Amino acid sequence: MSRPEPDDEADRALAALMEEIGVVIAALEHARGRAHDLQEQRRRGRSWEEIVLAEQRPLIVEQLSSAMASLAGAGGHWRRMQAQALHDENVSINRIAALYGVTRQRVSALLRGRDQ
Repeated sequence: MSRPEPDDEADRALAALMEEIGVVIAALEHARGRAHDLQEQRRRGRSWEEIVLAEQRPLIVEQLSSAMASLAGAGGHWRRMQAQALHDENVSINRIAALYGVTRQRVSALLRGRDQ
């Protein structure tokens, strides 16, 4: 097993993931506040159409989709870089697959898609 570098691609990908998690948490907190406002409007008797027409863009559903997509992107990049780092440490594809709970074919695809 090779000695890990303190600042390798996997470490940078993890740092980017942590940053994205912070951004997404802030966006979700904002969306939760807006959702609470929508509930209050509904309780006051407004129709869903009235509520949606008055809602500021991006809509809550748009915010959620965007947050999930950005988190999935950063998470996917981290997963690929971590798989590559494990492979670079001579961890077998079968072992990485067992660690990740996926097939060896999936790990091979992760390693091949490293630069995608």
